Amino acid sequence: MLSPKNTRRLLQILPFGIISALFSLAYVLIERGILGDAPTYPSTGNPYNSNWLLSVLVAFGMGSLIGLIEVAYLRRWYQNSSLLKKVAYKTFTYVVLILLFTIITSTISHAVELGVRPWDPLVGTYVFNFMSDFAFWSIVIYIAMGMGISLFYTEVSDNIGQGVLINFLTGKYHRAIEEERIFMFLDMKASTTIAERLGHVRYFSMLKQYYADLSDPIIQYGGQIYQYVGDEIVVTWRHQKGVRGNNCLDCFTAMKAALRSREAQYRSAFGLAPTFKAGIHLGRVTSGEIGVVKREIIFSGDVLNTTARIQGLCNQYKVDLLVSEQLTDTLVLPPDWEGHSLGEVSLRGRNEKIKLYTIRPVG
Repeated sequence: MLSPKNTRRLLQILPFGIISALFSLAYVLIERGILGDAPTYPSTGNPYNSNWLLSVLVAFGMGSLIGLIEVAYLRRWYQNSSLLKKVAYKTFTYVVLILLFTIITSTISHAVELGVRPWDPLVGTYVFNFMSDFAFWSIVIYIAMGMGISLFYTEVSDNIGQGVLINFLTGKYHRAIEEERIFMFLDMKASTTIAERLGHVRYFSMLKQYYADLSDPIIQYGGQIYQYVGDEIVVTWRHQKGVRGNNCLDCFTAMKAALRSREAQYRSAFGLAPTFKAGIHLGRVTSGEIGVVKREIIFSGDVLNTTARIQGLCNQYKVDLLVSEQLTDTLVLPPDWEGHSLGEVSLRGRNEKIKLYTIRPVG
């Protein structure tokens, strides 16, 4: 079973393969409709092979390979560029790679069709005829369009959230539904003091790095970033996903570890090392799309306000993590975790009291 992190990577790679395959299928069908049973291309005299399945599979493989290169390497090179520059530069890079791939595959396929070696002069003639013809460059433009759409999809997905975009496309929350969800409200300690000390520009730079460092643990433990609110992050899980293997608690400790591992870099760049406190709660929410000018998928319910108020009590109890009884009752803590009850606590704006726990790894 794939980890949440590898699942996310796979979902980032697959659109490249799927979109490339769809573009290939459309092209093959159009080409087939125009050429019919013709044995050769009229403009070049090259042999015409109408094997649509092979074309689609090759396009899917090539697209997936480009997706792998994008996710593993190239996106880092352009991460600070604007959306238009990212799409334009990377489209050009990938089209060049595809051109090289096309030359190689065209050489091999013509050699197979003719029953000669790839370096035979006749193969070179066919490849040159193909590449110098307008039909070839129309294919290049077509490929560039497909690649641009794949990259645009990926960038939009990263900007609004991969899970959010998939939910929009599938219409999962087109009608409001009720579901059990875990929420973690995570707040930077002494953020006001830090902002005053660093100034707005340096504080924003630190906040950007802080968010980036916390993202990997959230992905690793299957969390979904619901909102950034100033220096606060709201993370959510479906109930079963959050309690499976204690994902919501392991995510908290992994985020703490991520910041500790980069403490020296923070102190070198900003003269301080940020840390945070968090509150976690479980409850029922109504989930659905909302808005006209700008559409969002939102969660509505008392659980969000309650989680925010639980997090606000961390300073009072001098702890970094507070968890509600509703959540702890559904967790199975391993031996290396310990929980301590704080009893029933009154929350601001609520008449009913709530029982809270501090939970932390032993040692």
